[in-house]
Amino acid sequence: MPTRARTHDTLDYFAQHLDAYLADLRQLVEIESPTHHRPGIKKAALWLQTQFAGLGELRRFETEAGAVLRLFRRGTGPRVLLLAHYDTVHPVGSWSTLWRERKGRIYGPGIYDMKAGLLFILWALRYLSHSGQEHPNLEVLLTPDEEVGSLTSRIFIEDAARAADYALVLEPPTAAGDLKVHRKGVGWYKLKVHGKAAHQGVEPEKGVNAIVEAAHQVLSILEAQDLEKGTTLGPNVARGGTTGNVVADYAEVLVDLRAWTLAEAERVDRFMRSLEPRQPGARLELEGGLNRPPMEPTPESLALFELARSVARELGFDSKPGKVGGGSDGNFTANLGVPTLDGLGAMGANAHQHSEHIVTDELAPRMALLAELLTRLVRDA
Repeated sequence: MPTRARTHDTLDYFAQHLDAYLADLRQLVEIESPTHHRPGIKKAALWLQTQFAGLGELRRFETEAGAVLRLFRRGTGPRVLLLAHYDTVHPVGSWSTLWRERKGRIYGPGIYDMKAGLLFILWALRYLSHSGQEHPNLEVLLTPDEEVGSLTSRIFIEDAARAADYALVLEPPTAAGDLKVHRKGVGWYKLKVHGKAAHQGVEPEKGVNAIVEAAHQVLSILEAQDLEKGTTLGPNVARGGTTGNVVADYAEVLVDLRAWTLAEAERVDRFMRSLEPRQPGARLELEGGLNRPPMEPTPESLALFELARSVARELGFDSKPGKVGGGSDGNFTANLGVPTLDGLGAMGANAHQHSEHIVTDELAPRMALLAELLTRLVRDA
């Protein structure tokens, strides 16, 4: 069968099964699973475990953040890692209606980021079982703590990546629908400033004002930005002091770092660790560092993108190589040298907002893209 005809058969399968997919998605969305809500995380993991049963060898690993699910499905040719997370950011009860359909869009907590994309994996495996098409050796990794930096899941992600030839990430595409080949690295720092308390009215000269010291440090930190290179530093949270008539003896500043390249991230990290007090008697402590290295494009990842782009064109849409400032678990796989393609999830908008939604008409083509890409990775290997 010609390639284009086979691609349209794949699209027809997902179009015909769209209602069943949406029924699954509604069940998962209505299980509220913000990262640190253990009952919701546990319930979501059990639901996923049930749905993926029989589609491969499923293993469950308990962590402090919840269950990490790893599914292995034997195929031929390369090994492909499929990454998704099932935690969300919305607190339990913060949505009055957990599922709402309106004008071709479906709204719900975590539906766009990224429960809709996660279930693309489930339905891709069902399609492969139904069609009998050859596919690569697959590992599916579903994690419970991506929204807070994958602190417990990172070891599983990197372990899986070391055995993989490719990594596919089911986060949403860009707002324009582009697949993602470049993500900024993400870091965070907590700068603790220690001063000395004194009575503000009687003997302020005996104190060392930690808030004043923190202000000096914030202005210094901003000098390390390089906006032309896209390197940003956000001192976005500051706390300090006890009461208005006492010289503040403590302050802290939380700083967000974003950089397109590892070289830039490492430059800023060295700068942050070189900070020195400006006031005699003040003392600084620094916590944190680079949490996610940048996902930088390589010739291999761009070749993977071009393969996906050719499939997308057969399905009736196009994609450019997208770049975004936010990080994902694909940052970890790319940093290990694994050709990584991100943004293979559902079209929609407004992640982490109460207007978060997906676009219904875009679901079948995007699901077909994932399934067909998996088969092409065998045929084109």
